[in-house]
Order: sequence, then C-alpha cells, then structure tokens
Amino acid sequence: MAGRPRSFDRGAALRVAVEQFWRSGYEGTSVAMLTAAMGVTPPSLYAAFGDKHHLFEEASTWYFERTCEAVDRAATLPTAYEAIRQVLDDAARAHTDSATPPGCLLLTEPRLGSQREVIRQRLKSRLDQAQRDGDLDATADTERLASFLVAVMRGMSGCARDGGTAEEVSAIAEVAAAAVLNASRPSQAAPA
Repeated sequence: MAGRPRSFDRGAALRVAVEQFWRSGYEGTSVAMLTAAMGVTPPSLYAAFGDKHHLFEEASTWYFERTCEAVDRAATLPTAYEAIRQVLDDAARAHTDSATPPGCLLLTEPRLGSQREVIRQRLKSRLDQAQRDGDLDATADTERLASFLVAVMRGMSGCARDGGTAEEVSAIAEVAAAAVLNASRPSQAAPA
C-alpha cells in the first residue's frame, strides 16, 4: 500500500525563500534559485505562491512579523533603556547568527522601506511612552531618536554582511544604547 504524498509545508517553504532573498536580495534571486533552495518545481512554486513577486511579499511579511514580535516583546521592558538595549542586542544576535545569512533582510532590502518605517514608528511609540512615564526627558526628540535607532540597526546589518563579528556588532549596539541613554536622560535639577 503506497503512502500518501507528503503535503507541501508552506511555512517551511517561506523560511527557505526568506533565506534565499536574504542572501541574494530580490533582484539577485531567480526563480531557479528559489526552486532549487525550496526543493520544488517551478509549476509547484507558481501554484503555491503565484510568482516571485508574490512569494517575496509573503516571505518578507512572514519575516517582518517575527521582527515586530521581537520589538514588541522588548517594548514591554520597564525602562526605555532596557527596551532599546534589548532591541539592539536582539538585532546584533540576529545579524551575526551563523544559522542565517549575515545582516537583516528587512534592513537591507530596498523594497522593504515601508516595513522599516513601521519598526521606526514602534520604537518611537516606546520612546513616547517613556516620556509620558517620566523615564525619558520631555525635551528628547523621539522622532530623531527612533530614526537614529533604525540607522544604527541598518549599520549593524551592514557590518555583519561585511564580515563583522558578533563582538563587533554587539559593540555597536552597546555604544548606540549608551548614546540614546545619554541623549535622553531626564533633566536633573541643579543642586541648591
């Protein structure tokens, strides 16, 4: 008695597609590369995802959702410094994880600018909350701080893609977190 054919694992296929797009970028990734990496035929890829563009959209959305989950978890930490430090530390680990390509698909792929903006807005929201809580100086420019953090993460990603070690990328995270802390400390009244 023959067994039933193994069903298509859409989640596994998306993870493989993410990695391929991450390694080669959208423009550098061909359908042949995707089908070889995913272990499917072109007709199967087209039947499951439509075309390369739709596969990229679905794969990058899957990746983006995981990234948002990590940022949202960090945002629950008690202080802005702890939250920002966690976001940057998570990014440093992810950018240099030997199980994945170096860097970050979200931060390096030109087509994902709107998703980077969502991450920037989430960081700004956490910084705004810190201002309301008195954890961040009321005069701190949360727009600029959030933009700075995204720029730092993009730089960390580039460093990792250029061969930077986990220690080098983590050092960038450490300096950036300290810079945000120093730039945004609540003002202290001068001693009388």
